Amino acid sequence: MTPTLVRHHLTHTGPSTRVDLWARARDWSEIQERMLVPLYEAVYERLEVGSGTRLLGLGCGSGLALLMAAARGAAITGVEPSSRERLALARQRLLPETWGARARADTRLLERSPGDAADAETPAYTLVTAFEPIGCLAGDSEGLGALLRGTTPLAGHGAAVVLAGWGPPERCTTSAVLRATGLADPPQGTGSRRPAHRDDLEDVARRAGLRPDGSGRVACPFGYADVDSAVRGMLSTGLFDAALAATDPAQVEKEVTEALHPYQRPDGTVWMPNVFRYLIARVP
Repeated sequence: MTPTLVRHHLTHTGPSTRVDLWARARDWSEIQERMLVPLYEAVYERLEVGSGTRLLGLGCGSGLALLMAAARGAAITGVEPSSRERLALARQRLLPETWGARARADTRLLERSPGDAADAETPAYTLVTAFEPIGCLAGDSEGLGALLRGTTPLAGHGAAVVLAGWGPPERCTTSAVLRATGLADPPQGTGSRRPAHRDDLEDVARRAGLRPDGSGRVACPFGYADVDSAVRGMLSTGLFDAALAATDPAQVEKEVTEALHPYQRPDGTVWMPNVFRYLIARVP
């Protein structure tokens, strides 16, 4: 999946010309993003997200997690710096005035964190989420600490900050697919596969000056209607971007398809069990 899931999306220059970024974003929005719904629900339920919540979602993708929080009554701000296409889809979901309907006044979607003077007089955020899981590729947490340090000053004292990560490889089918293909390992080792470590999330939180305050695990199986949908969903996560940049995209799709065969059911559907971990940290 993901990693929602990794922070190594192709940019809008160089290798990105090999990928249809709009198709990639639609596949994420229509196929893959919903796979993390159990994670979103578990966090929102545990933290009692509701009408008193002011939520800042970092790496908000195409906005599904924000939509779920808004349905609970939360005021939401989403930040998506890595994909203009995903952000555009989030705006379609959450800012319907673009399509002739009224949008909620307490909804904002931004390309970068709202750390400017204009936000100095707005109420502090009570919850910050970074739902894009880390711990699957080497270096996939790089930049997250700095991002948190830059945004948590906008949150109130004691506000919750939620980080997400991949569970143990033996409980994540996606890890087996990566091992089977070998395509997630770029030539120089950058972004190469790595096993998730128990304290990854705690380490990131502490480096950002946050205080860990509880954690949990959530089963998030990836279920697809057929192999084609599974391949499109997997490729939309960014896990295979290095391979797509280095070799023929058709070959990447072929290898991923073959790696998914063990998880295809007799009716043609694909079922891939995964476990994700989340950490709740607090702003001092």
